[in-house]
Amino acid sequence: MNHMECIQSTIDYIEQHLKEPMRAEELAGQAGFSLYHFYKVFQSQTGLPVMEYIRRRRLAYAAADMASTRTLLDIALDYGFETHAGFTKAFRKTYGLSPEQYRMHATGYVPEKVDLAKLANYQLIGGMMMRPTFVIKPEFKLAGYALETRVNGENMTDIPAFWQRYMAENWEHTLHEVIQPISHTEYGACIMNEEHSEHFRYVIGVEVEDFDRVPDGLFTTTVPASTYAVFTTPPAHRADGGFVRAIQGTTSYIFNEWFPSSGYAYAQGGVDFEVYDQRCYGNENLVMDIYIPVEKKE
Repeated sequence: MNHMECIQSTIDYIEQHLKEPMRAEELAGQAGFSLYHFYKVFQSQTGLPVMEYIRRRRLAYAAADMASTRTLLDIALDYGFETHAGFTKAFRKTYGLSPEQYRMHATGYVPEKVDLAKLANYQLIGGMMMRPTFVIKPEFKLAGYALETRVNGENMTDIPAFWQRYMAENWEHTLHEVIQPISHTEYGACIMNEEHSEHFRYVIGVEVEDFDRVPDGLFTTTVPASTYAVFTTPPAHRADGGFVRAIQGTTSYIFNEWFPSSGYAYAQGGVDFEVYDQRCYGNENLVMDIYIPVEKKE
């Protein structure tokens, strides 16, 4: 077996024994690797150290179990957490909110196990897709440059070209020096056209307190408050379009793989957007977040 097949076999084993104690040494032996080599290969394939992967996978199943009437302590004990406090700390670190808060969003859907071959098809090797973090974000004002494009595939080339023009023509000077936004964080927002379902505006913008300093000709909108599923792209280099492919691959994964089995629907009237912060500076190991407005399916 090649490395991908060996690690997939380990992932399958972990999935079947999540409620049992597991040690990295035992998993390495089953995979036929030395412990040192196993650590390196597992992380290269999944994007996480093996024990962190197990911890997150247990938390993902615990999150699904929260749709039941079982107590949080019972769920925590079931997945190897010895105390409610320890479970809460681990859960908040991964999901960004407490188990009690998350319970409002629990769907009862068991998360799919990682399929490395499937991720490879989305060019997401080294970026294992777990359940997203859920956050509640209030409405905010966005100002920037807008591009009209279509979801028929044109967007896959139009948007990267739009970003290239944004940087080549120094549009960011207007956004950051003239408008004086709340922060240096940039957004790539998708705003659907209600009259033409295939069309949407892609906006490169910044968050502002108000629209008073926004020059004529720039696009402005208020993004409504929503609950968001937040996905982080795997680390990628800017060279040869690697960062662009990571973003496009993650987006495809969200809508083609995650949504169908998530128990969530795209929130009506919502706006999905990309967040580019200091993690996008430079040329190597770049990551960004994709915010998807969601609501529970009826």
